[in-house]
Amino acid sequence: MSDMTPLLIEPRLHDLGDGFTVRRLLPFRLRRHVGPFVFFDHIGPAELPPGRGLDVRPHPHIGLATVTYLFEGALGHRDSLGSVQVIRPGDVNWMTAGRGIVHSERTPPEERAAGHRMHGIQTWVALPREHEETAPEFLHYPASTLPEREQDGVRLRVIAGRSFGLESPVRVYAPTLYADVHLAGGASLRVPGEHEERAIYVLDGDVRVDGEPLAPQRMLVLAAGADIEVAATSAAHVVLCGGAPLDGERTIWWNFVSSDRARIERAKADWLAQRIGVVPGETEFIPLPEY
Repeated sequence: MSDMTPLLIEPRLHDLGDGFTVRRLLPFRLRRHVGPFVFFDHIGPAELPPGRGLDVRPHPHIGLATVTYLFEGALGHRDSLGSVQVIRPGDVNWMTAGRGIVHSERTPPEERAAGHRMHGIQTWVALPREHEETAPEFLHYPASTLPEREQDGVRLRVIAGRSFGLESPVRVYAPTLYADVHLAGGASLRVPGEHEERAIYVLDGDVRVDGEPLAPQRMLVLAAGADIEVAATSAAHVVLCGGAPLDGERTIWWNFVSSDRARIERAKADWLAQRIGVVPGETEFIPLPEY
């Protein structure tokens, strides 16, 4: 059963240089995961001047799905399956690593040349044990395919899973809550207790959760079971995530996630030997860390 006590998570800041900051909320020492979400990064917002962009060299994953969702900017995805896809605001890139995949993420040439603003969320979803060794797969969902609803000053989009009577076409492996919510000043949203594990992250704005203030760039893991009210005293932007509890703990080492520690060691050896895969057209890669 999930803990009935709410928990506030402060971000850990990672400065990538030139004012580009990533805020990491999950995993947290007191809360390793919320539903299937084992990793939650808030990217930016950052202004990238002309000539500058993101260049995440090819790197491997196992046992998880990466979920990329942007509010601003663009990011080019390439992987060892041969997938090539630029993601733009409102789209979803869902990459199932399963038994192993390699991918890179880079700013597309047009945005790199012109300069642009980058802002988004990247999460990792742990795969259920029965799917940890599934075949790798990449799926792209355009923004126009995601269900939205706007009512009484609340505009929400279901990124993945099912919530608020809407269901995303994004294929998930377990009951999932993942929604992007904008609230006008004075608006409120009741979040039902249908998902056992839930968290709310405030990107910006003045927000109260059941009457208590929740500052921007903070995540509140909610108590299980009860409906809660999210109210905005100014225009606000929040993300909800969670779902069914994981079927056991996971080991997270670098980019590898598994219920079996020995599987992590095999993945390390496979990457050292370059056995997981290569991204067509790319020769660079991120070496295995020494920590």
